[in-house]
Amino acid sequence: MPTLRPTLLAAALLVAALLAAPILHAQQSFSSLEERMSSAEFKAAGLDKLSPEELQTLDDWLRTHDTGTTRIVTPSGRPVFYPNESARTEVQSHLVGHFAGWSGASVFTLDNGQVWKQAESGAATCPERDNPGVTLKPMLLGSWLMYVEGCSQSVRVQRVR
Repeated sequence: MPTLRPTLLAAALLVAALLAAPILHAQQSFSSLEERMSSAEFKAAGLDKLSPEELQTLDDWLRTHDTGTTRIVTPSGRPVFYPNESARTEVQSHLVGHFAGWSGASVFTLDNGQVWKQAESGAATCPERDNPGVTLKPMLLGSWLMYVEGCSQSVRVQRVR
């Protein structure tokens, strides 16, 4: 059986290499904040005030917590929030502040931190409410419809943030 051991060893090394490849790739492809941001963005975020050790700690945290989080943007730099259609699920939240309808270019901030804007022309007047419940439903071809509690109409919206 002396020929079997080198074969098993080679197979074990191959499996170990395959398992380590994604980790090595993630470490090699990681860019620090200074590399990712322009100097103006870096300064505007206040990161220039951090010591080298603090900046390294932040980069280390991002390196270990950024796994599986792929940021996809359009050629113009706009974020793509749902690159996988199956990830689009109904959103239920509340609008922040006073609501009385929309006017063609309305922006809606939700209490979960998301921001949506009206994606179609037109206006609607709805009963005035503070912080009404809202449901956003994914529709065909990537569009979303927003339904606001107490309003009999829906509006097509697009996620901004």
